[in-house]
Amino acid sequence: DENQTSASRSFSITVQNDAPSNHFNTVLYTGTNAAQSISSLNFSPGLVWIKSRSNGTSHEHALVDSVRGVQKVLNSDTTAAEGTTTNGVSSFDSDGFTVGSNGLMNNTNDTYVAWNFKAGGAAVANTDGTISTQVSVNTTSGFSISKYTGNGVSGATFAHGLGSQVNLSIVKRTDATAYWYVYSSLLPSNNNLYLNTSDGKQADGVMLGGNTTTVSISASTSVNANGGQYVAYNFTSKPGFSKVGSYTGTGAAGQYVITGFEPAFVMVKTTSSTSNWFILDNKRNSNNPRNSYLMANSGAAQATAGTGINFLSNGFELESTAFNDPADWIYIAFAADGST
Repeated sequence: DENQTSASRSFSITVQNDAPSNHFNTVLYTGTNAAQSISSLNFSPGLVWIKSRSNGTSHEHALVDSVRGVQKVLNSDTTAAEGTTTNGVSSFDSDGFTVGSNGLMNNTNDTYVAWNFKAGGAAVANTDGTISTQVSVNTTSGFSISKYTGNGVSGATFAHGLGSQVNLSIVKRTDATAYWYVYSSLLPSNNNLYLNTSDGKQADGVMLGGNTTTVSISASTSVNANGGQYVAYNFTSKPGFSKVGSYTGTGAAGQYVITGFEPAFVMVKTTSSTSNWFILDNKRNSNNPRNSYLMANSGAAQATAGTGINFLSNGFELESTAFNDPADWIYIAFAADGST
């Protein structure tokens, strides 16, 4: 539990020689229904997560990554299998990505947000687990993409390549309908969350655990059907760059959560009760309060939550009770430049 009152806050400084925006950044753009280059990044992304801000009608989230290939699209708010499109994201470029006329990602006059995560370039084989895995790893920011074929054996493991304890692993079957399963080292053993629903933690024993090299999975077809195809997005906390953490809601404004850096992106979710996966960032709101939110488990358009969250130099302040219900919460945050 990382709750802090304003009187007891402590500030830690991490010295680094690399800017967080070289590894994660958010970009905003307006749809044109014609190919356009989104070129304001300092890196070539490994994962691009796109959502229409203005249109919530049949506008699911679109997740595209370099390991599965740019034409392969998943939707965090549905259980649908991977789709293929030739007019969506057409390339990951040296400073961003190019998107075509696909209505989900580039509808005329719709406003969009894209959250961009740098991975480790071309995926390589990793045999740390009992399942051979293709992995692309960014050890600086604590993010990796794993792709594997299931073997149907309970207790099988796939590699994440992060080199430290995996704090969050989000698995999706790509060749069939299935829930998005979420493992976290902050949850009780054998408990999972689901990225596509608002459910609290469930003791379903589907994802079994994780360590410094692998994630352990059951024989559930959602994560390990024999011959099934899967992708996992894996995260570990890295000082000055990223943090997977928790807090206990108070139901009142003014609670501080310490990350060790000023956030550029925060996603929060209750684990002990029902709530959405709320996503806030420093581009849709360039100043405090950060109160324009989208939900990973919903295709709804952007909404506003009162006073929202304040991004501070060493963490964030929960000003809106919408993100501070009396419950157990989990969060993942990525850092802004100049925050450490």
